[in-house]
Parts: sequence; structure tokens; C-alpha cells
Amino acid sequence: MKIIMTQSVCKEGLEIMEKHGINYQDANGNNPNDYLDLMKDADGIVVRIATCDANVIENSPNLKVIGRTGVGYDYVDVKKATEKGIPVVITPGANNRSVAEHTVATILAMSKNLYESENEFRKGNWSIRGNGKIIEFENKIVGIIGMGNIGKIVCELCNGLGMHVLGFDTFFTKSQIEEMGAEYCDDKDELLRRSDFVTVHIPLFETTRNTIAKRELEIMKETSFLINTSRGGIVNEEDLADALNNGEIAGASLDVYSQEPLDRDHPLFSAPNLMMTPHTAAQSKEAVIKMAEMCVNGMIAVLNGKKWPHVADKKVYNHPRWKEK
Repeated sequence: MKIIMTQSVCKEGLEIMEKHGINYQDANGNNPNDYLDLMKDADGIVVRIATCDANVIENSPNLKVIGRTGVGYDYVDVKKATEKGIPVVITPGANNRSVAEHTVATILAMSKNLYESENEFRKGNWSIRGNGKIIEFENKIVGIIGMGNIGKIVCELCNGLGMHVLGFDTFFTKSQIEEMGAEYCDDKDELLRRSDFVTVHIPLFETTRNTIAKRELEIMKETSFLINTSRGGIVNEEDLADALNNGEIAGASLDVYSQEPLDRDHPLFSAPNLMMTPHTAAQSKEAVIKMAEMCVNGMIAVLNGKKWPHVADKKVYNHPRWKEK
């Protein structure tokens, strides 16, 4: 059997494939054109930040499984894969802690004005210490949009810092959110109005695209900060750049983008008070290993005819190719 990787997984994942006698090849490309020729005899493909679209799936005659090292699967045409009976293996839970810690780290960095202070000090600007932007964590309000696995950990960590947490999630009841340690908020606008920090932890669907856009940014306090470590497209990037340029909010931190890598001429690069990282929130050493191992083990299970539970769309197992299994 042969598995193509759009970008190589870590050695722990490679060792599992070697143990099971699987041939693997690193395509080292984000664009389908970089690896489409390699898919002619591939049984599986591991997708990291590359696109696996309908054209790839249609032109991969031996394709039996798609693996995604992460829980988000907007890079993959899941609908087309399900139509052809090809499970899209995902790795829920593997990077929860890593993303949550990154989120809180950016909250701390922004509250202490570390990014601007460090940059200005390197330029010889000692007077930056008196700019009055540094704030303490205690009693500051953190609004979490999406109280799933990652949001829950963010809540726990922020409570430990003495912050007050508001939780908004249409999938949880008031009592469930309160049990997580957050004040229940059934109105997103109220959360935006009250919060000193707003952090978003929801998947990207058409219904969640532009969850934070011009209107929402105008509701937020001028002293507040926005963090997005979930998915590019959740935040309207052009509207955010405008809000930062106009001083509508105090700052923001992004780890994910609607296009990755982000074009160097994108307006975000010239926006003030913005911390940007290249989709590294889930890239702790521990998370990378867990994602690779979980993804590869799931793909091997599928290749051996087993119905792996962690897939993007469980309806895939209703396909005729799985009926007799």
C-alpha cells in the first residue's frame, strides 16, 4: 500500500507506516498540482495544510482513505469523499491543549504589551515602558465563543489567572457552561460588549464564516483584544485590518488565515497592534506526535477494512463499499 503526504508527518508517524509495510512519499506541496501525479496509484493521502479537492479525489483511482492531522477538515472536499465511500480520518483531541495554551499565551502577551515593547526596545526606544498599555489579568473578562474541548481548557486556564470568563455556545446549556467554570452568555453581542478579550473556538462552516466581521468589531470595546486560533474565515480579515487601523479595538492575535500562506501584500501585514503566527498553535511537540500517530493509525485501520470512528462524516460508512464490512 502507498500513502502520499502533502507534507511529511513526524518520525513517530512514519515509524508506524514502516511497521505496517506501507510505502510513503512526501509531496512537499500545498497545491493539488504539486502532488496530483503522485496520486495515480496511492491508497491514501495525509493532508496537513494542503488542499484535497474534488479533482484530486476524482483522479485518484486507488484512493481509499484521506487522513487529516487535525480536527478541522475545510481543506478537504468531504462531500466528494463521502460520495465515493472514502473516509476522512481526523484527530479530535490531539491538539486541544496546544491550541488552548497558545491562545492564553497570546492573551498574556497582549495584556503585557510584549510584542510592541520588545520591538521598540530593540530600536533603542526605552521610553516605551511608559506607554500605559500594560494591564493585569485579574478580573479582566475573557469571552469565549465556542465552549468545546479547546474553549473549555482556555476557560480553565483563564480562571487560574483570576480572570472572569463568559461562555457562548449554542450547543451547550446554561448549566453545562457554568459547570465548565464560565458565566453563561446566551447573546453573542453581550459577550462582545462586555469582554476585554474575545477568543473564538468554533469550526468553519458556511454558517460560521465571518462570525467576527465589521458589525461585531464595532460592538467590541475600544480597549478589547481579539484572538482567533480556530479557522481562517471565522474572522473577516479585511474588516479586522480596518478596525485595527481605525483604533476600534486595542489589538488582535491571529494564528489562522483564509488563505495559507498569507500573501505578503495582505492588509493585515500593515495593520497595527496585531500579532500573527503561521498556524503554529497546534504545533507543540506533543500535539504533533499525537496527531501523526492518531491519523496514521486511523488510516491503517480503514485500509484494513475497519470502520474507524474518528472521521469527518460518519455517513461515509453507508456507502456500498462498506455495506459488506
